[in-house]
Amino acid sequence: MRFDVVTLFPEMFSALTQWGITGRACEQGLANIHLWNPRDYCSDPRKTVDDRAYGGGPGMVMMAKPLEDTISALKAAHHSQNVVSGPVCLLAPQGEVFSQKIATDILSCGNFIFICGRYEAVDQRFVDRNVDLQLSIGDFVVSGGELPAMTMMDAVIRLIPGALGDGESAVQDSFINGLLDHPHYTRPEIYENLSVPDVLLGGHHAKITDWRRQKSLELTLRLRPDLIKSARANGLLSKEDEQFLRTL
Repeated sequence: MRFDVVTLFPEMFSALTQWGITGRACEQGLANIHLWNPRDYCSDPRKTVDDRAYGGGPGMVMMAKPLEDTISALKAAHHSQNVVSGPVCLLAPQGEVFSQKIATDILSCGNFIFICGRYEAVDQRFVDRNVDLQLSIGDFVVSGGELPAMTMMDAVIRLIPGALGDGESAVQDSFINGLLDHPHYTRPEIYENLSVPDVLLGGHHAKITDWRRQKSLELTLRLRPDLIKSARANGLLSKEDEQFLRTL
């Protein structure tokens, strides 16, 4: 999986490339992250990438030309390397809220381009001419697109076969089947007078599977009932699931 990221702060992405699961995936060549700084494609001595907004108002606006020149250089590099350019995504508050399904969709692209906005906004003419989709991580504002991009890339990289030590880990994550994950326990068996549920100690795999499914349903109904409705609408709940939910 190849990611091209347009950012004024490429150093931030060392959190992905040098640490943890994502760092190992990059080291093994499962994920490739290429960073592009618009300041490198400015022609003026000050490397100007922003200016005041027409019409007034607070904050600065990222200029179209430095971003567009960066995209042109990026796609030229793709062409020289026989790489098919993926969709161009702007991280923005007005974007569609990121989800596990979108993470899977991004993985299927093979190549993906993130534009990390800064300041008040990005010149709309750049958006209209170059951006294929916009994504957000929620209804709140952060200082730039870098943290949302890293969050999304982490979610996608986890899905790459071989990125996780156990191939089943990603399959059992929350939201994969439309529900929250079940509770987890580890040693010691008793901690501060609290015991691991007996069913997890018995070694009966079918009973453990049933218990985990029911706990997943119970937790989702209590904390995120909207996910139950969505799972039901998408045909992700079995007859047994519905019977159990009626007992809660």
